[in-house]
Amino acid sequence: MAESLTVKLLFVGDVVAGIGRRALATVLPALREEHQPDFVVVNGENAAGGVGITAKTAQEILGLGVDAITLGNHAYRHRDVYAYLDHESRIVRPANFPKGSPGRGHTVVESNGTRLGVVNLSGQLYLEAVRSPFSEADAILAELRDSTDAVLIDMHAEATSEKVALGWHLDGRALAVVGTHTHIPTADARVLPGGTAYVTDVGMTGPRGGVIGVKKELAIQRFLTLTQVRFETSQDDPWLNGVLVEAGPDGKATSIRQLLVPATEQ
Repeated sequence: MAESLTVKLLFVGDVVAGIGRRALATVLPALREEHQPDFVVVNGENAAGGVGITAKTAQEILGLGVDAITLGNHAYRHRDVYAYLDHESRIVRPANFPKGSPGRGHTVVESNGTRLGVVNLSGQLYLEAVRSPFSEADAILAELRDSTDAVLIDMHAEATSEKVALGWHLDGRALAVVGTHTHIPTADARVLPGGTAYVTDVGMTGPRGGVIGVKKELAIQRFLTLTQVRFETSQDDPWLNGVLVEAGPDGKATSIRQLLVPATEQ
């Protein structure tokens, strides 16, 4: 990285269904104008109907000027996205999924001469992944050492302990380790001693008036009765949840700021 450069990275948490995509489209232009990020990366794990992603919804997100999309445990929910994952380099699924499965686990995007590695990992606690995210991250960081100026890691995981441990494991080696999946923003955003920006969960871009994206009355019915309830996406109170990470000339993070922004749908 050139000595005169600093970097701003905007990462947006799990976009949920159409309401989340509309919230992203509504809020992102103002965030760009205010913060002037060099890179925008979005988790699109639930962008299509609240579960998974399709080529159409991915193209809609990329069409907003997003540099890369990360995914998670629902990456393969829609079969028609498999070929798209193979040929579109700006979208990544968990790197510790089986080798040979559709898509890629990391990519490199460039802005103003700065190269950002974007890595997606899945937790193993309560989720399915065939290799440890710790060893997978080590291998990818070694691979990207000479081809990137900074690396962002999206750790899509259920267990807070697994996310925190990965943050410490990678401190000083990644620009940022950001957690996704639970849809609830955590209050622990900080720069670790080695210069890695960290947050356990960025949160959700979607309806805060529901239960992690689902209509609240349906979620409550499920908990009250333990019967099978068909979930539908809530349309109440959309917000964008994200983090803004800044790095100094040495590629180390200098700050991480949570962005929790209500979205007025157009």
